[in-house]
Amino acid sequence: MEEARIKKQEKFDQRYLQMARIWAQNSYCQRRQVGALVVKEGMIISDGYNGTPSGFENVCEDDNGLTKPYVLHAEANAITKLARSSNNSDGATIYITASPCIECAKLIIQAGIRRVVYGEKYRLTDGVELLERAGIEVVYLGE
Repeated sequence: MEEARIKKQEKFDQRYLQMARIWAQNSYCQRRQVGALVVKEGMIISDGYNGTPSGFENVCEDDNGLTKPYVLHAEANAITKLARSSNNSDGATIYITASPCIECAKLIIQAGIRRVVYGEKYRLTDGVELLERAGIEVVYLGE
């Protein structure tokens, strides 16, 4: 019975991560496109992708190809979108195409998210380490 539940969760994790990858394609960023979905009780309650704040031009990089400092990460967009809705993320899972940075890890912790599933490792691991230190389940589903 437990094994069947685990297999079912793995199937859902793969599918939601695939959906986050598709959502990442909405990003105007050239260097890297990242997508995030927040799922609670089997329902997508928020989504996000990396990009500039609302009302800004949809250009993420400067003339030197560097990411502008005000570009929001996919996780930050998904979490702040929740703040403007009637939903809350207590106990939710966030699916992210790339591992979270330390700043997004702090937001994930404060948002009450209990699971993080990601598909790509980033060179810095401090975000994942902080999540694990906070007791959040972190699942890497590499390609």
